Amino acid sequence: MNDCLFCRLVAGEIPSERVAETEDTISFRDINPIAPEHVLVIPRMHIGSMGEVDFDRPDHAQVWSALGRAAQEIGENHANGWRLVTNIGPEGGQTVGHLHLHVMAGRRFTWPPG
Repeated sequence: MNDCLFCRLVAGEIPSERVAETEDTISFRDINPIAPEHVLVIPRMHIGSMGEVDFDRPDHAQVWSALGRAAQEIGENHANGWRLVTNIGPEGGQTVGHLHLHVMAGRRFTWPPG
C-alpha cells in the first residue's frame, strides 16, 4: 500500500522515532502528542482499522494479539496509569487509514475523553 502513510513508515520511506519493534509491530512517538508520553503502535500488515480486523483469520488474530502485547509493554512503564485508544473511521477521529493504537501516559486523563 504505497499510498498509506503508515505502510510507508513500515517500509522505511518515512522516518519515525521508534521506541520498539517486533516481528508484527512497530511502536513510535506520535508527531503531535496530546500527552507527555504518546506512542503509536501499528501492525506491519496493512489493516485499515479495528473495524476491519477479522478474528476468524489467524493472521489478523495474531496481529491484534501482538498490538495488545506491544501496547501493554509500553504502558506498563507508567505505574500511575495509561490510556489505550484506537479511533475507527472519520467520525471516530481516525486520520490515518491504517490500524493503530495510541498509548498515552504521563498526565491525568479525564472522562469523557472528548
